[in-house]
Amino acid sequence: MTVIYTLFVFCKGRVLAGRAFLLFNNNRCVINGAYDTEYTYVHYEDFYKNVIEIINKDREIIMSSNTLMFTATEHGQAMHAQVKAFIETHIEPIEAQFWADCHQQNPDGNWKNWQWPEKYESLRKQAREAGLWNLFLPDDTLGAGLSVTDYAPIAELTGRSLLAPYVFNCNAPDSGNMELLWRYGTQEQQDKWLTPILEGKTRSVFCMTEPDVASSDATNMQATAVVDSDEIIINGSKWWSSGLGDPAVDILIVMAYTPDETKDRHHQHSMVLVPAKTAGVNIERMLKVFGDYDAPHGHGEVSFDNVRVPVSHFIGGPGMGFEIAQGRLGPGRIHHCMRCIGAAEKSLELAVKRGMERTAFGKPLLQLGGNFERIAEARIKIDQARLLTLYAAQKMDAQGTKAALTEISAIKVVAPTVLQEVVDMAIQIHGGMGVCQDTMLPSFFAQARALRLADGPDEVHKTMIAKLELKRQGFSRSTKPTKA
Repeated sequence: MTVIYTLFVFCKGRVLAGRAFLLFNNNRCVINGAYDTEYTYVHYEDFYKNVIEIINKDREIIMSSNTLMFTATEHGQAMHAQVKAFIETHIEPIEAQFWADCHQQNPDGNWKNWQWPEKYESLRKQAREAGLWNLFLPDDTLGAGLSVTDYAPIAELTGRSLLAPYVFNCNAPDSGNMELLWRYGTQEQQDKWLTPILEGKTRSVFCMTEPDVASSDATNMQATAVVDSDEIIINGSKWWSSGLGDPAVDILIVMAYTPDETKDRHHQHSMVLVPAKTAGVNIERMLKVFGDYDAPHGHGEVSFDNVRVPVSHFIGGPGMGFEIAQGRLGPGRIHHCMRCIGAAEKSLELAVKRGMERTAFGKPLLQLGGNFERIAEARIKIDQARLLTLYAAQKMDAQGTKAALTEISAIKVVAPTVLQEVVDMAIQIHGGMGVCQDTMLPSFFAQARALRLADGPDEVHKTMIAKLELKRQGFSRSTKPTKA
């Protein structure tokens, strides 16, 4: 919600007048305003302080209003406070050393030897005991019972850390796979496969992308899942299967082509549960992301050579793959975007800190070369992306995933791009430090650039938005222009 205050402040013997645009979000007050240009940034510090004091008095009333958009429930706000405290107390102090240990223990691409540092399981145990577990799942028993709008600011918090999503059992692809099994799995499938993942005992992988097929058109999928009596025979190759290197991986969810001439092209693909140790499942290699294996999580290439599983391993039945994929990828995409906002916030904070602490030509770096403007642009982009993400979240809660397809595709384009741009700016301010292991910036950049491809590239989502907009206005792509 945006509230406009008109302020008249007496400064240096004259009135300084202007309007401050206050954006309340996630217990944070962000000010954008236009004031007399003769005053420098430093002169405004006391002014801003006074403004905040005035606004905070009104804020209690505003935040308690039922008309305020994007407000988390009391339960959501309480969980947010708990997650924030846990991250600040248990994760942030050890994160740098944790990843240093991780790289030392996993020096190459041999996933068979990969392992998590000892601190990993103890942190997860602490989080689970604190009730900070499966926060993404909107189920009061199996998850935290949070709405998408409730979860949004929490996911943003976890996005500030590379470790936090793992600690809270909220990282991809497990989060998407758990929601998929929760929504579409049979009771038997849930008991056998979902429960261990929910409990953090095992991990899962989602196998959809293929090496020889453009993923922008999933109907071109070459991997097959063919019914043979009471079995499903799977053949083909998948890659960029995230999490495949984790030593705890136990189950793969494979999307493959199930030929059926009686059905249209969007009902000839299936989701199949394939135990990782099934005969014919071969992990070929782990793929580097900008030179890093992302161990022990990893992103692997896997082949399926006449892999046989029971027909009971179909999720939702044969031909249901596309429908299930939309149900899975919608929430998954918004979770990614929420975390992108958090990573962008962290990157901006690092940029400001570095830019004010480091000097050149007798001035802080931020006062050189248009860096003030770059900081301002980052602030604007982050807040715009956050608002769009929250709007999508609220629409999903109110109307369902299908009703929010435009908004989901929009944030999938916007959020990773904003993160990429903000991180790039932060790297530039850091100089050489920005591209080495001394900050999280290189990992954030890799995350952003990869996410512009994962779960559908930018081009696919822009096409989707355009199609939906044409439909909204009563047109289709095939509509011929009318003659004047």
